[in-house]
Amino acid sequence: MLEKRATGRSGLRPRGHLGCFTVLAVAATLLSGCGGAGLTGSPSAGSPSLGDRFSQLFGSKSQAADAPATPRESQGGELTCPPVSIRAGASTYAVGLPGKEATATDLRYQATIVRTARDCNLNGGMITARIGIQGRVIVGPAGAPATVEIPVRVAVVQGGINEKTIFTKAYRTTVTVSEDGTNPYSLVAEDIVYPAPSADVGDSYIFYIGFDPQALRPEPKSRSHRRK
Repeated sequence: MLEKRATGRSGLRPRGHLGCFTVLAVAATLLSGCGGAGLTGSPSAGSPSLGDRFSQLFGSKSQAADAPATPRESQGGELTCPPVSIRAGASTYAVGLPGKEATATDLRYQATIVRTARDCNLNGGMITARIGIQGRVIVGPAGAPATVEIPVRVAVVQGGINEKTIFTKAYRTTVTVSEDGTNPYSLVAEDIVYPAPSADVGDSYIFYIGFDPQALRPEPKSRSHRRK
């Protein structure tokens, strides 16, 4: 069975909002005053084991989140590994005190994305991709709890005038927070699978990532109907 792989640096090309990507606003001046793969239920993403997982999978093939876009990777003209881009408006995740906006002295903590990476495998007409995300959690003036959950959404999108979402999934990772500085976290999404695009649309594919607070909300319970 044919199997091919492409790896490379991820690029950033912010585009318009996707409905499920939302973020709380935070004042830019506040950051100057602050110091300094995981799925649901995973251990702290700042732990060495998960940080090592990012390094083991991608090595030096990662890209700073604020770096210019890099070309998509291709191999043999059959496998295309799209670049990674942070959704516009979803690059930070700020949490304030209950009932307060995450600004000024009411900010508890803010998470950002620092580095990204990706690789792709082609097998039987399907692409299996892995997206790596590294970031940090900054403690705000209101003080953060001992552990925080970071919600991230990863999507495969066919860009263009009418964008088409090919794959989307929310991930959560838990970070142990210390008050003495910036707290790193690492997340690797390894279960991204989608049909290999045809040659005429492959160049329009992109991996979108971003914080998605809705991923922390409990899923609605299904209604049970009692028989009379």
